[in-house]
Amino acid sequence: MFAFFIIIFSLRIEFIYNIYYVFNFVFAKMSLKERIIMLLEFLYAKIHRATVTDANLNYVGSITIDENILDKANLSEGQKVDILNINNGERFQTYIIAGKRGNKDFCLNGAAARKAQVGDKIIICAYAMMTKEEAKTFKPTIVQIDENNEIKL
Repeated sequence: MFAFFIIIFSLRIEFIYNIYYVFNFVFAKMSLKERIIMLLEFLYAKIHRATVTDANLNYVGSITIDENILDKANLSEGQKVDILNINNGERFQTYIIAGKRGNKDFCLNGAAARKAQVGDKIIICAYAMMTKEEAKTFKPTIVQIDENNEIKL
């Protein structure tokens, strides 16, 4: 019986909150344009001119990147990224797998392995949703990579 009371009570609170939210949205003293927040996609981070070190077709998918480089680029494992192949013009999306620290790996896995060859130069881009106002003050992280996959300082 107590559990039933808790469920009914929580549903009431949620219902009251929803009414409050709708009331504030409908009767707020701002125009509809002011109430809608438009988010646009802006560059969040970029790894520029990395060299592909491996292409492993028989893997589930993704790109493996040295964890030191991920830290410097402010990127995370599992994050969606665009890969731009400078050599052949291919553009595709995948997600990041953290590689061994210090290995300087940029390994395309699974279907992505068909989009680049070992030795190809690639650019890795990640994006974030933000308002135009936020974008004016946001500075994306850009990491330049040399011929040996070392971070340029």
